[in-house]
Order: sequence, then structure tokens, then C-alpha cells
Amino acid sequence: MKKYLLTKVFFTIMTVFYGVCLYASMESCDFSDPRDGDIDGRDISWFVDYYVAGNLLADVDETGTVDSIDVAHFTGYYGLTYPVVPARPNILLIIADDVGLDLTTSLYPNLITGLTNLYGPSGWNHPAAGDIDGTPASTPVLDQFARQAMVFSNAWAQPFCSPTRAAVITGLYAKKTNVTAPGNPMSVNHTTFVQLLKNNDYNTALFGKWHLGAGGTTGVLPKQVGFDIFKGHTGGDLWRWSFWNYSYHVQDEATADPTTVRTESAPTRSLEGVAATTFAPVVRAADTIAWITAQEAQNPDKPWFVWLAFNEVHTPMHVPNVDTIDPASYAEVTGCGGVPGTTDRGSCSDKVIIRAMTNAIDTVIGKVLDAIKDPNTYIIFVGDNGTDNAVGPTRSLGIDNMYLNRTAEVRGKGTAHESGARVPMAIRGPGITAGGASSEFVHAADLFATCLELAGITPPTTNKNYTTPPVDVASDSVSLAPILFGEQPTVRDPNEGYILTETDWVGSKKVGARNATYKVLCTDNADNCLFFNLSTDPLEEYELAKPNCVSPDPNWTTDDAEWHYCRLIEVVNTYSIF
Repeated sequence: MKKYLLTKVFFTIMTVFYGVCLYASMESCDFSDPRDGDIDGRDISWFVDYYVAGNLLADVDETGTVDSIDVAHFTGYYGLTYPVVPARPNILLIIADDVGLDLTTSLYPNLITGLTNLYGPSGWNHPAAGDIDGTPASTPVLDQFARQAMVFSNAWAQPFCSPTRAAVITGLYAKKTNVTAPGNPMSVNHTTFVQLLKNNDYNTALFGKWHLGAGGTTGVLPKQVGFDIFKGHTGGDLWRWSFWNYSYHVQDEATADPTTVRTESAPTRSLEGVAATTFAPVVRAADTIAWITAQEAQNPDKPWFVWLAFNEVHTPMHVPNVDTIDPASYAEVTGCGGVPGTTDRGSCSDKVIIRAMTNAIDTVIGKVLDAIKDPNTYIIFVGDNGTDNAVGPTRSLGIDNMYLNRTAEVRGKGTAHESGARVPMAIRGPGITAGGASSEFVHAADLFATCLELAGITPPTTNKNYTTPPVDVASDSVSLAPILFGEQPTVRDPNEGYILTETDWVGSKKVGARNATYKVLCTDNADNCLFFNLSTDPLEEYELAKPNCVSPDPNWTTDDAEWHYCRLIEVVNTYSIF
């Protein structure tokens, strides 16, 4: 204690008598973490503590010893400021496959209450479907993540996985990428946000599902669009194999040709608390953790970007490993005869299996989040499309919760209904208020501009389209940063602004277009559309009358539903795949 007090007195004297030191950098006297650009009282406290302890952190003149000269150096800079270049953040983008909003309603505490108020206690879960089990998946990790993040309750993706992935990485809707269905190859014409990150000194990696083509003439592979390393699967699913026995595709420093991959057998990986296994979600998570850990050890000052894309809850249906599901999920899936770690589902319904698969990725996501030590990291979670409505061998109803399942129509994945387009999205990181919520209508394509702006890079306003020769087209991506950082609640005009969800699959085109309040849902052409008010009818149960847009009433304004219908039909005719 006496030494500490004497040091304080000595420090005060040195502050009075010493001027600016010529032999030490100001940065070495700034003990803030991260450095805040000024030498103030906090730095005094830390310096004294280090000095008394003889800690080399107090060796601000970098001579290898802690002595009174360090005090002189430190006091010379006390009270001064210097410009600080903020450390560029790391970014982790997690994409879940076929995990719609219905599986993850627990991320949105008031969502089901709101639906019950609108449709009645059972109206949002149609009893005519024969299965009104409205329990979401158990997602304790994602629930906690949502409480730490900004959640988006009106986020759209495309109806299928490949179109969504193309929209995310290019910031373009399907008319400009021509990726309108699963497996459509993406053109090499586009500039991806991953390339722009790499050009700005980011290390980049992709682990898991790709599904945007293979080979130079039939699409692109990860290394062609800016990823330094890829470990995962180039296709859309593991259907020809299983989640334990599958082809493992690699592009790394040994892959000289970016249009090729090296194929290996499924590797064995383990996680903390999870036994060594080839189970795909464990491998994806373990590969991610190993790479991030290496980056933070070898290049702590260099930022990284990771695209982590799970294959779950896509088919083939299976019962996850026992140590990847929590006790409640284990009890449910074994209660109907499912055998963990196998494809033996017993008599379990699709709903039960989908819930267990979702719980498994929730578990391994938790392991990844625990492994990230750098607080200067943004983490984005998003689903790639709605939950599959008919996934099992009996083609039974797979949608788990929230959406009406009429016996006369198919909804969910592959459709432009809300159950095909509306997905969970949450973003966590420095400067984002925990527990924030946004009802702004946003799109997965907005992650293109958002990731760039989070990295301090101005998003481009144009990109190239897929045609030969390519032409410049306007970007469809709008940065969500103003919402994330509380600068403004909206990023699109509520009336003129729009987002699109669209697909061309097995000979039928489906397009949904919406603004802040209204939506049109069209099949095959803009003359065959339905019209809904999503504010009062988010599950599209009550069709609105459609006006004549050929001869619109000149007195219609944005206060009139008719104006919105004609505006959205204009969007469909001008900007969609129609």
C-alpha cells in the first residue's frame, strides 16, 4: 500500500515537470482496449497498476525494463489525443437451411400472441390440417442470441435456397442473377461482397453448403467469388448419402484451379461436449471454430469473414446425435421411436424430426459462438427460405408452427406465400442495442450492403447482371446499418419501396412483391395475382378486392389500397422474373 501511494505521488510530480516525451509512441501509453485515442485518467490508473506490479505493459519506452523513465515517457503524453483508426470488425454469417419463421417463433416473444389476437386461439394453426401441433423447435442458443441482438420480424428470403444465396452474395434479385430455382448456376459476372471484403484485406472462409454451381461453365465455386478457403458440400443437400456419410468438398491453398474442388470422405470432428463424429453439423461447426481460432492466433489484427451454411433442416430426414439435442428434444424424438444418430425415425412425424434437427444446429451454433473471443465481431443469423411443407416419405405436413395449412393448397418452401418467404433474421455486434426489434420490411439481399457497411466499405450502387455480355444494373441491396445503430427505423420508402420473393420451378413461376403494408402474390403472370394487407392479415387469409390498374382512378393516393395494388403490379411487371 505504501509503495502504491509513493508511486502516485511520484507520478504527480513527474506530470508537473516532464513535457512531451520524444521516445515513446502515444499508442503505447493508451491502455484502453480497444485504444480510444486519448491518454486520460483511465490510462493513469492502468499504468500505475502495471508499474507497481512491474508488468511489462508499463514498459512504454520499450527498453525491456519497467523503471522511472517509463513514468516520464507516460506523463509526457498525458492529456493528449491522437486519431484512431477503428479496428475493422470480424463478420460471421450463419445460414440455416429450410428453417422458416415458424420453427423459430421463440426468437419473437410476441409473435404468436399477435397471431392469436388476429385469428383466434386456433385460427393461426389450421385444425383442418389434421395436425395442430404448434410447438416451435427448442432453440435456447438462438433465443439468447436474439435477446442480445436486433431481430427483424419482416425479413424475406427467396422461396428456395440457391436463389437466396445468390441474392445474399450479389445483392441482386432473381431477374438479374437468373438464379430462380434450386441448383441454378450463378454467373461469374457478378461482383460479390466477399470479393470486396477480400480486396480490403479480409480473410474469408466458407464452411458448409454452397449450391451455386460447379465448374467454370456451369456456375461458380467459392474460390471464384472471393473465399480463401471452402470446406463443405457444393450441392444442395446430402440426399444421395446421409448426414454421416457424404462427399466432403475442399478448396484451400492446395487448390490451384478455383474451378475445381478436392473430394474427400466425410471427416471426423468433435466439439466441446460432443463426441467425435462425421455428423455434418458438428463437422461444419468444428471446421469453423478451428479456422477462426487460427486466424485470431496468427493474424489478430487482420479481420475475417466466415459464411457458415448448415444443411439442416433440409432432407434427408434423420435423428441427430444424442449429444447435439437437449433433453426435451431427446424425450420427444425417442418417445415416438426415433433412434438418435441414425436415419431411423420410428413413427415420428415430420414436425418432430424437423424440431430435433433444428435443435441440433442450435446446439452447435452455441459452440461456435462460445469459441469467438473477439468482441469486435458481428454475427448474423438468417434462414434461407421457409420450412418445407412436404418433406417426409409420406409427404406429410412439415410446416411446424404458425402458418395455416389448407388442404387444398401447398404453402411453405417453394411458394411465394409468407410461409415460403418469411424467415428469421437477427444481427448482433458492437453498437447494436441488445434486445432490439425491427418490423421494417427487409430482404436477405440486404445482407450484401449490410456486411460491407459493417466492414467500413461503401456498398456499390450497381452490379453486373448474368447476361452475355453483362450489363450494369442497379443493386437491390439496402444496408440495414441505419436500423442496427438506431439512426432511423426504416431504409425503404413504405409505399414506393419494395422487396421481391420469386421462383421458377417445374414450369411455374411464382412471385411475391410487398411494401410496408401490402402484398401481391402472383402465379405465372401479373394477371393472376392475389392481394393482401399484411398488417392486418400476415397469414394471407383474407383476399382484398383488386382494382383495374389499366384505367386507375386519378384520385387514388397512398391512403387507398387500390393505389398500392397498382404500384405492386407495376413492380412485378418491371422488376420480377415475369
